[in-house]
Amino acid sequence: MTQTTQVKISSATEIPAHRSQQDIRAYNQAVILSAAEEEFVLQSYRGATMQGIADRAGLPKANIHYYFKNKKNLYKAVLRSIIEEWNEGLVTMTVDSDPKTVIEKFIRTKLQQAFTNPNRHKLFALEVIGGAPHLQEFMSTTMKEWALDKAKVMQTWHEQGKISIADPLQLLILIWATTQRYAEFETEIVGLLQKDAYDEQDQTRAADFLVPFILRGCGLE
Repeated sequence: MTQTTQVKISSATEIPAHRSQQDIRAYNQAVILSAAEEEFVLQSYRGATMQGIADRAGLPKANIHYYFKNKKNLYKAVLRSIIEEWNEGLVTMTVDSDPKTVIEKFIRTKLQQAFTNPNRHKLFALEVIGGAPHLQEFMSTTMKEWALDKAKVMQTWHEQGKISIADPLQLLILIWATTQRYAEFETEIVGLLQKDAYDEQDQTRAADFLVPFILRGCGLE
């Protein structure tokens, strides 16, 4: 019988000593989402079960259904939480922001996310490779609007002479592609580096190469 490992929640999401119903709800949802993420990566959407997620979360199955009606709803919630976390790096950018600071921070944040939570990227990649059946509406509305809004800001930077990139949407795609590959193709890259796993220096090595490379392409030395 395969042993199920319960997920561990970081101290940042631990439930406060004096807990309110809102605290309990937020904590339980964080535990469930983390457990579901692991279950979906290891078992795929088809193979994952609500019972398996409950076992990983260390919660009764009824609790999982209380917060998320069914597996489909839970899967969508996991995917959306992943995208929202990734997009946080550009939430505050405006036409008045410094392009070099914004772009460098975005690259470094994306790399940090890729090295810290590779499973999130792998799960998202599997969904997209499969035609994104559970994300079609989200990707064609919320995600598309977000990307076009950020591209519009960068287009203004180009018109103001702040960056040399005339097609900022391609810049976003490039940053996504180069940073997320470290997670999605972890096995391949680790093998090329002749290692068994990433170490602390690998993220720094990637950032030290990608940041100046992309900034130069933007005309930001």
